[in-house]
Amino acid sequence: MPRGELRIRGGNDPRLAQTSPLEFPQRILLIRPSALGDVCRSVPLLVSLRARWPEASIDWLVRDRFSGAVAHHPDLTSVVPFPRERVDLSRWWRASARADMAGFVRSLRGPGYGLVVDAQGLWRSGFFAWLTGAPRRVGFTDARELGWLGLTQRVEPGASPHTVDRMLALVEAAGAPAIADMRLYAAPRDIEWAHGALKEAEGTSGCVLLAPTSIWPGKRWPAERFAWLAAELLRLGAASRVVIVGGPGERGQCGPLLELAEPERRVIDLVGRTSVGQLMALVRASALVVANDSAAVHMAVGFDRPLVALYGPTRIELVGPYRREADVIQAVAPGGAAGNLHKSEAVGIEAMRAIEPARVLAAALERLSGGGASATIPPRAPAVVP
Repeated sequence: MPRGELRIRGGNDPRLAQTSPLEFPQRILLIRPSALGDVCRSVPLLVSLRARWPEASIDWLVRDRFSGAVAHHPDLTSVVPFPRERVDLSRWWRASARADMAGFVRSLRGPGYGLVVDAQGLWRSGFFAWLTGAPRRVGFTDARELGWLGLTQRVEPGASPHTVDRMLALVEAAGAPAIADMRLYAAPRDIEWAHGALKEAEGTSGCVLLAPTSIWPGKRWPAERFAWLAAELLRLGAASRVVIVGGPGERGQCGPLLELAEPERRVIDLVGRTSVGQLMALVRASALVVANDSAAVHMAVGFDRPLVALYGPTRIELVGPYRREADVIQAVAPGGAAGNLHKSEAVGIEAMRAIEPARVLAAALERLSGGGASATIPPRAPAVVP
């Protein structure tokens, strides 16, 4: 079934026409709280909703720490921050937790939303949709953890496997055109900060951003190979600066890179030292992004930056950089199989080590020279060094 030809459970039920809300909702809520990369690649839903209802107020429920990823999008009216650490149902017996929950519930019910789109598809997001009291709450038939119970309209996605197309099926079901506009927007103050942090030198070739971390060990290309790549790009004069980024708790994953940054002033250590907005501005200002399967990949797509994305045993047709599969370098572990196996630490680590440093350097140099990527790079045997 082609994408766009949707089956809506209950769609032939005559009772549906009697309970349908107004065709033009005045207030719309998009629910996609996390993770950061998923938030970044969900912006086409916002664009699509705005195209259909240009006069509506459109809010986005997003985890408070990720709000910078979408707060400056021109199609957004406002952010509804989800303070996950404070709104904890397991601590209901604490007065402070009950007060935080009550305030959060008011932020959902108060606006009087006419349409809610749940793009997360979990119990929590379905519960949030239900809390709004909106007459029309759209989500997936296969929402996990019984999340579909909070919906009034349950959608079966079309045949396209990619998560972006899957989410766009929701707005199509709601009556909006599916617009695959991935553009992201950084705050002016963060853009100004990034230019200062990169210390770009006049007449040089620009900055290469390296994102070597991941919560999953099976998604990490070895840090010593990232360090080798940084040193080679500088030695060859292909980059004027190399900036290293990562989360506050991820410095331990970057040891060789941080050691390189100590004597080498052209390597800028920003691991754990940026906000989400500042990270976006760094990606926006970079000449090239080289990253593991992480939020930085999807930011590079959103800012249309040259990209080398390093993937292990993950199905890129499902969750890879949207319409940028040619920017992926992937090597399946010997004896393994291509699939979403990154949670298997041993399989993932072996697959990531199978990506040769020389291949990554060649791809980086090609993109820095303006050549881009012509096709998905085929797997090769594991590299011995570094």
